[in-house]
Amino acid sequence: MYLFYVPDIAERHYLTEEESQHCVKVLRLGTGDKILLTDGAGGTYEARITNPHPKHCEFEILSGSHEVGKRPFQLHIAIAPTKNMERLEWMVEKCTEIGIDEITPLLCRFSERKVIKPERLEKIMISAAKQSLKAYIPKLHPLTPFADFIRQATESQKFIAHCYEEDKVLLQHALQRGGEVLVLIGPEGDFSEEEVQAALQAGFRPVSLGNSRLRTETAGVVACHTVTLCNDM
Repeated sequence: MYLFYVPDIAERHYLTEEESQHCVKVLRLGTGDKILLTDGAGGTYEARITNPHPKHCEFEILSGSHEVGKRPFQLHIAIAPTKNMERLEWMVEKCTEIGIDEITPLLCRFSERKVIKPERLEKIMISAAKQSLKAYIPKLHPLTPFADFIRQATESQKFIAHCYEEDKVLLQHALQRGGEVLVLIGPEGDFSEEEVQAALQAGFRPVSLGNSRLRTETAGVVACHTVTLCNDM
């Protein structure tokens, strides 16, 4: 059953124009057909179409469940946007499919991209969550300067992944199951040494994501998968 996104489902019982077009014109669903809905905050609902209008398809809710697929941990990845925006979009899509709670674009010293379009990323997250039947849609934070971000970070497990030669442990060995996890991923030119030292002073632990030197977007996906897998074992 196809999953439709209705964030304000408590206030309105009809799909957006885009969702209505897909439901009525593409999937050719009509009156009486059942559909599955999510509010993106853990709620899923089974509903029946009452008016298959191609711009505002109306439905009635038959049943609902809350906290569907809720995990015993929270994952936040803060990552410097890549110069090629499509690479960041790919990372956001894949992390949403795997499972992530928050994403913060970081503005670092060596960042080559200093502007992003949050609307585009949010649309990708919604599409990926629907495709992978996720009841939770990640929260996308505004582009944030590195120094401001590390001062505000409150997660109990805070890590910074960088490529400098120093004592680091593999992320999977540093993790404790459960709780709130935050992983910092730098830009193509890595974090500056000053940024790494500032993060360490702010309580972040240096970690490695493996022996290979990874692209920024690949590192984001690897970190997401590692945290998820370690908590699912």
